[in-house]
Amino acid sequence: MTTLDFIQKQIDLPSRSINNTLQLLSEDCTIPFISRYRKDMTGNLDETQIEHIAKLNKQFEEIIKRKETILKSIEEQNALNPELRQRIEESFDIQELEDLYLPFKKRKKTKADAAKEKGLETLAKIIMSQKSHDLYSTASRYLNEQIASEEEALQGARDIMAEWINENMYVRKNLRRIFQRKALITSKAVKAKKEEEDAQKYSQYFEWEESLSRIPSHRLLAMLRAETEGFVKTNVGIDKDEAIEFIEKAIIKSNNECSEQIALAIKDSYKRLLEPAISNEALQEAKEKADQKAIEIFSDNLSQLLLAPPLGEKRILAIDPGYKSGCKVVCLDEKGDLLHNETIYPHAPQNETGMAMKKIRSMVNAYNIEAISIGNGTASRETEFFIKKIAFDKPLQVFVVSEAGASVYSASKIAREEFPNYDVTVRGAVSIGRRLADPLAELVKIDAKSIGVGQYQHDVDQTLLKNELDSTVMKCVNSVGINLNTASKSLLSYVSGIGEKMAENIVNYRAENGAFEDRKQLKKVPRLGEKAFQQAAAFIRIAQGKNPLDNSAVHPEAYGIVEKMAKDLGIKTHELIANKEKITLIQPEKYITEEIGILGIKDIVKELEKPGLDPRKAAKIFEFDPNVKSIKDVKPGMVLPGIVNNITAFGCFVDLGIKESGLVHISQLKDGFVSDVNEVVKLHQHVQVKVTEVDEGRKRIQLSMIL
Repeated sequence: MTTLDFIQKQIDLPSRSINNTLQLLSEDCTIPFISRYRKDMTGNLDETQIEHIAKLNKQFEEIIKRKETILKSIEEQNALNPELRQRIEESFDIQELEDLYLPFKKRKKTKADAAKEKGLETLAKIIMSQKSHDLYSTASRYLNEQIASEEEALQGARDIMAEWINENMYVRKNLRRIFQRKALITSKAVKAKKEEEDAQKYSQYFEWEESLSRIPSHRLLAMLRAETEGFVKTNVGIDKDEAIEFIEKAIIKSNNECSEQIALAIKDSYKRLLEPAISNEALQEAKEKADQKAIEIFSDNLSQLLLAPPLGEKRILAIDPGYKSGCKVVCLDEKGDLLHNETIYPHAPQNETGMAMKKIRSMVNAYNIEAISIGNGTASRETEFFIKKIAFDKPLQVFVVSEAGASVYSASKIAREEFPNYDVTVRGAVSIGRRLADPLAELVKIDAKSIGVGQYQHDVDQTLLKNELDSTVMKCVNSVGINLNTASKSLLSYVSGIGEKMAENIVNYRAENGAFEDRKQLKKVPRLGEKAFQQAAAFIRIAQGKNPLDNSAVHPEAYGIVEKMAKDLGIKTHELIANKEKITLIQPEKYITEEIGILGIKDIVKELEKPGLDPRKAAKIFEFDPNVKSIKDVKPGMVLPGIVNNITAFGCFVDLGIKESGLVHISQLKDGFVSDVNEVVKLHQHVQVKVTEVDEGRKRIQLSMIL
């Protein structure tokens, strides 16, 4: 089987698309570059399809590698016959390969090994042939110094047969199918820990049973977390009698003394070897699916958060609210640079409201502030009310922004490098201001897991999670494009073809040589070669540069085509950009080259219409209900405005402007069945919700969007 055959078995795509994608990936092309600038080669595959091909290619390579290891190991044991070699070489199912390898795997000494050493393998073969009618007489021939009785000989033979049954590929394969269809996962409380306070959040799993194939991902992960923390014990199993009956039908072909011994060996094999192994496999498979689902939700949420509407280049006053320790205030210029910082104390216990108002007014005027950004943590609502009472000389936009992860950023190496002379409180406030101006540019500096938009992120496969989140950040950064002269090292590191080390080199080059004037100048950055330039150039922007195309998504390899288009229309290149009247006269077919086909040309024409267009929407002001300041003010029946601040598989959480977020269960999102929460709501969406239940003691609020 070739790589192409393997991939096509799992995704229905043309051979040409797959082969060309594999070729581009082997040439170190990035997924954003391939999907955007090699559409004619791939047949217009999107990033998800290209990513799928890349994953399947890696999977194929891992299978090939595993086969080589298995063949080598069996060969070293002088056990590799032509039939076995052929079966291994023809199999591309990892589970089947492991089953084939199972009898040859190095392991601790087993009961079967001990019985074989006592010379009982021949007796086991006689019994398995099911032809002997006088077993005790046959068994007596195997008595020796180590075997004192016929029963002992038969027991040893059963140990060997139990291992053979465990290694039977037909049995394992079909047992797996039964587990996949019928396995139940059960959980029971650990009595000694049942009454502990921390155990109560898992109380529903103290006595629980559910089909493993149908259990929602969040419930499985919660159950497994409860087990990890020692509050419950879980078990995965099927009806034991059904399993044993199936194995007996598969193996027992007689009705004599041999069949009785085989039946005993089957029971032992199932209990001691097959059930623990297949049950563990089934749980691992379910856990992998649950991980994948949780990671998909996290990835979707992160994408929505990173692509949240930016306010843009404005002068911002940012406030990290607090009570006793005061509110940390910073003033930022259009580029997000820190101009001024100080602390005000408008709330209890100091209550210096008048002084605080005077200081805010003074800062707004002195630094020509255009918008105010308030973190949504402790004292957020009170700070918002306080700001709105101030009579400013000009209208100011006031935003409340999520401060999730700001404290992680403020204590990070990146923050220390950016602000070596300021403490964590100043850095945190700067982050709150910058994430209003450009959420993407600021949030890439924070470990995605700390942003707080995931579900069970600490319970899932951490390598898988990191890879998926890195891929999501990369997609978002490259879909927007970044300003080469203002981008931070963190933001640059996610640009197609750049990476961390190269990003550092770019920032150092910029510091030494001043702003970049054109994309070609990138080639002067140490260690940034032709390949990196090809992958990165079109995803960076240079505003007011020498070449107007440098501020667009047109790739430098296509500049000649655009120049020819302009020349054919009798105008200069810069006169063609955003000139809809002239652009409509372009005939794309005329400009097809060997490198760039019709899809690429159409993309160029589209980009010329709106060069460098930011795909993100504009930021909107949102106001919570002014009468709701704490959970005590929330009553059933109220209809309140809110912002979706987290999405899970079972619903979404909505920020009502107080410390506790309310939950809209998936069944309450809209009338009718909802299979995917993301179909109905998006992160940071402004919604109207009805309060259905308030549990002040447990700090839980149940909401509905069915008004």
